[in-house]
Amino acid sequence: MPNQFIIAGIGTEIGKTLISAIFRQGMQADYWKPVQSGNPEEADALFIGQMTRVPEGKIWDSSYMLSQPLSPHTAAEIDGIRISLDHIQIPLTERSLIVELAGGLMVPLNESETNLDLIAHVALPVILVSKNYLGSINHTLLSYEILKAKQIPIAGIVFNGPANASGERFILQHTGLKVLLRVPELAQINPEIIQEYAQQIQF
Repeated sequence: MPNQFIIAGIGTEIGKTLISAIFRQGMQADYWKPVQSGNPEEADALFIGQMTRVPEGKIWDSSYMLSQPLSPHTAAEIDGIRISLDHIQIPLTERSLIVELAGGLMVPLNESETNLDLIAHVALPVILVSKNYLGSINHTLLSYEILKAKQIPIAGIVFNGPANASGERFILQHTGLKVLLRVPELAQINPEIIQEYAQQIQF
């Protein structure tokens, strides 16, 4: 069976799309973002297509393409629609697949469901992306604990951005998660950089 994973962040602006590109490249995988909020002309899927070289792979259309860069439930309200998990069906592909979430785990999709429900609906293991900032240890551990409480498998963790050795050490001691990749703050991003880090993934 091909490797298929959900890329989930501990919050917004964590670098999920960058990490999705790296894993897509490394796995030669398809890519799918079920919900895209805002910037349809500059959607994350376009970045993925520009930054990765996967000749046989496919970038699947989002189930929901929302016009405003807001929380999905708010963006959907503005667009006059309601996000329904029944409308979100995982692509039927025999290839490896990277699925990128919109926002953090508890970001609402509608009046009662969140990204956590979407993860359970898609039923794939999670790659958790953490980024160092004041409060990020708390956010990382909370994300880990809620995934654990919901019995959602976690394939490992990625540390993105500036290093924090003591913070990372505490996170790993507490969670026991495997580090799949470390990506420093990058001065530039291009397909060659993506390929460089794709070769460093350690499952």
